[in-house]
Amino acid sequence: MSKISAAITAVGAYVPDYVLTNQILETLVDTNDEWITSRTGIKERRILKEEGKGTSFLAINAAKDLIKKTGLNPKEIDLVIVATATPDMKAASTAAFTATEIGATNAFSFDLEAACSSFLFGMSTASSYIESGRYKKILLIGADKNSSFIDYKDRATCIIFGDGAGAVLFEPNTENLGLQDEYLRSDGAGREFLQATYGGSSYPLTPEALAEGKHFVFQDGKTVFKNAVFNMADVVVKILERNNLSKDDVSWLAAHQANKRIIDATANRIDLDENKVMMNIQKYGNTTSATLPLLLNDYESQLKKGDKIIFAAFGGGFTWGSIYLKWAYNS
Repeated sequence: MSKISAAITAVGAYVPDYVLTNQILETLVDTNDEWITSRTGIKERRILKEEGKGTSFLAINAAKDLIKKTGLNPKEIDLVIVATATPDMKAASTAAFTATEIGATNAFSFDLEAACSSFLFGMSTASSYIESGRYKKILLIGADKNSSFIDYKDRATCIIFGDGAGAVLFEPNTENLGLQDEYLRSDGAGREFLQATYGGSSYPLTPEALAEGKHFVFQDGKTVFKNAVFNMADVVVKILERNNLSKDDVSWLAAHQANKRIIDATANRIDLDENKVMMNIQKYGNTTSATLPLLLNDYESQLKKGDKIIFAAFGGGFTWGSIYLKWAYNS
């Protein structure tokens, strides 16, 4: 019997209608388009404005897009994983609500949180379930409503983050396609440099903390940037070496879209041609858990069966890693 691997067989995506441009941000904080573009590569980002709609709204619509494109029967889905750093509520699972709303009534579901590495870690998790042989169709969604914890008076963060969601379907494959290898890491010493402190169990949200804006996300930009540049490039090199791959073997680099300079540094570390680097940060900014599936959705028409894709991400925690995957279909 051929070895079972876990392959991505479909993708879908959703971004909100409202476009927050650099020009609009110029009216909110002391910044300008040239400053933002030169330091991040971001021109605009999407924001979910509708009151009462959270991450599940984004996840549901991304899943519906995948279902519509493929004709998938939601009742055939075995598991729904929502990778997110911004769940709808505490305690109540965003994934459970998402699964119910899309009609995946035979699936179990759970949320997975590893900051900007959430979707990457979700790929590993979904693949393991598929490779076990017990599950045939797993829907992995990366979704974040980052605007829910951004202070639009804080220039260090409000220029970076946007809202969005992407979804992929994992299924068994016996052609040696799909996920080939992974190199995943974490280091809790980095927690103080990127987090939203108040609102968790260590620091419950109080009226005083709320008034002082302590529930908003905080980032020590220089420290995060330095660690992201080193670690993302490092794991990409390790995954290539472990699989005897050269830069010429790589079809695409799908790197977390946090900052164009970080993506460029990762590509330059392996001397990869810029035409092989997936990039959409200019349109969406950093959508946290959604960046990788949004890349796949935007580039789906260019992907060919057998393409070797190297994924890389870095996020709060710190969390980071790389995954090597062979694409399973022609679009």
